[in-house]
Amino acid sequence: MSALLATDINVAQNVGFYIIAALMLYGALRVVTTNNVVHAALWLVVVLGGVAAQYILAAAEFVAVSQIMVYIGAVMVLFLFGIMLTRATIGEEGELNNQGWAIGIPVALLLFGMFAWVVIDQYQDDVITDLSGERIASTTERISDGYLGDYLVPLIALSFVLLAAAIGSIVLARKD
Repeated sequence: MSALLATDINVAQNVGFYIIAALMLYGALRVVTTNNVVHAALWLVVVLGGVAAQYILAAAEFVAVSQIMVYIGAVMVLFLFGIMLTRATIGEEGELNNQGWAIGIPVALLLFGMFAWVVIDQYQDDVITDLSGERIASTTERISDGYLGDYLVPLIALSFVLLAAAIGSIVLARKD
């Protein structure tokens, strides 16, 4: 009975993964095909929200909440402020794509294929274990200890970069 239950959970997880991945792919396509910069930024919110949902499926709740707070809450607000403060055209704009966009599709597919091959070839069906050989559970405590321990200085540096970008967009938008 317990083996059947574990199988059902894996199937549900896989179905959820594919549904979320399909929504993320659609959102990513809308980001690069829309002619409205604000709509592109909002479709990017959908993609980043999908990444957070994938983290929840992977039982990494802390990373999911961090994804929402940092990327959706801070970076997307910064993008929208940048769009609004730099006097960018808010409505439809016809000339957002360059002339060589068609060559980007096979290059992107080639890079995706190479990346997938390298990851699959390197890791195959490996399981992350600690030194004793036991499987490592991803816990919120371990992740938060990493963020607030070893990665605290880069996190603070990133906040200063975001602050500099916000100040830069305000300076550029000023009318002297």
